[in-house]
Amino acid sequence: MSDMPKRYLQTVVDRLSQVINTQTDAIEEAARVCARSILDDKLVFTFGTGHGSFAAMEMYPRTGTVTGFRPIVESSMISFHRVLGDAGARQYRFIHAQEGYGKAIFDSHQTDPDDTMLMFSHSGINAVTLDIAVAAKEKGMKVIGVTSMPHSSSVPSRHSSGKRLYEIADVVIDTGVPLGDAGIGIEGVKGKTGATSTSIAIAIGHAINSTTAELVAEAGRDPYLMVSPNTTEKAAANAQNDLNYAELWRRLKAR
Repeated sequence: MSDMPKRYLQTVVDRLSQVINTQTDAIEEAARVCARSILDDKLVFTFGTGHGSFAAMEMYPRTGTVTGFRPIVESSMISFHRVLGDAGARQYRFIHAQEGYGKAIFDSHQTDPDDTMLMFSHSGINAVTLDIAVAAKEKGMKVIGVTSMPHSSSVPSRHSSGKRLYEIADVVIDTGVPLGDAGIGIEGVKGKTGATSTSIAIAIGHAINSTTAELVAEAGRDPYLMVSPNTTEKAAANAQNDLNYAELWRRLKAR
């Protein structure tokens, strides 16, 4: 009987334990930055490319998340799962390395200096990610980077700034995921299996989101939490979520 299920899941547990033991202060600091924007009626933009986009999209509108988080979802940055053909892996590999494209993405959103930019990138080195981080800093926004210090600190930037995400961000949260992401070897097999960067990044993102909700509530404001409609109280859940969407629209139309 294979011990791989336990090996993989224990790897995830070990890495989450490392985050708990070393990154909770940084997570709380990130949440304070996010809460400050939301309490000021501003937005927390979230962004990632590739698998990092999954964590960005989890931030809203997901059950339990705070209204005011605003994912930037660029289809060319996430749709490569078919590998071949339209929106394939080769196109993604090309486009996420094109400097200037991230600035075009950033400029298409009406950002405010008091907004926050929450970014997810395992390597923290690619052009589109760094375009957006640099543009957000130039705008005056606070930047939060969820990244792997073991990986990012071991490889050079692929951006003309010469910087990696952790060297730009105001708050850095280290996933602790190793260089190359996958970390479990199989005897006789080239390469490793067991990637964990996405799982750890999503967990960190929800920790930031949940802590932001607590801070907003402590300030006497409603965090407008999203509610699952897949319950026996579907009508009540939908009514609450409609209120949440109206609150998001209030913030957007003010721009």
